[in-house]
Amino acid sequence: MQDKLQGRVAIVTGGARGIGFGIAERLARDGAHVVIADVIDDTAQAAQRLAEQGRSAQAWRLDVSQEREIGEFVRGVERQHGRIDILVNNAGISPKNNGTKFLVEETSTENWSRVIAVNLTGPFLLCRECIPVMRRQGHGRIVNITSQSARTRPEATSGHYAASKTGLMGLSRALAGEVGNGGITVNCVAPGVIETPMLSTFSDERRAHLASRIPMGAMGAPADIAAAVAFLASDDARYITGTTIDVNGGMFMT
Repeated sequence: MQDKLQGRVAIVTGGARGIGFGIAERLARDGAHVVIADVIDDTAQAAQRLAEQGRSAQAWRLDVSQEREIGEFVRGVERQHGRIDILVNNAGISPKNNGTKFLVEETSTENWSRVIAVNLTGPFLLCRECIPVMRRQGHGRIVNITSQSARTRPEATSGHYAASKTGLMGLSRALAGEVGNGGITVNCVAPGVIETPMLSTFSDERRAHLASRIPMGAMGAPADIAAAVAFLASDDARYITGTTIDVNGGMFMT
């Protein structure tokens, strides 16, 4: 079915490319009006691409590390559409040190703070602003994009990234316990190695090494993450909250 989310309004942060655009595309295909919130210049083009497919989408420039922008953004979306049904906190950064991860001893306080601000504080602020809207509706779906780095020893990502994503998983569980009686679910999707622009800095040898460690023998695609998000955003997942779906080709198994 392509109308499971008909009439729903969805926010996807970091939605202009990579995993975020894959999620936006899938939610729009399933019938939602998608607000693509991103800080990059290609945000408007991403919304236009969906419009050309006959989907309902709009672009909104948003820096998720800026508290004031987030408040204005959420109020603006509610004012325009009268509701916010789905929040996907996908925006994230993973700084590299000449193409490799930063060791903790190499990580500056400024670098640490920037990663935490985008990857953890941003989702916290967006959840805080969207939850009252969802409570008034009696319905809401929050999906936070975490990482395999929060599940296992990080090989390709740095300590500040792993810490931010682990924190986001903890926040999601705490929040799920607080808002369940309001018809709101909060879950995570933890991607493994996915073909995105973020991997463009990796050498061919490093990419081959990563692929060789995946039991399914290949990297994933943004569409794989989007499918899990679309499920959690739908009524099919109405009784699922506080959990994490791992989409990693078997690199982490429970």
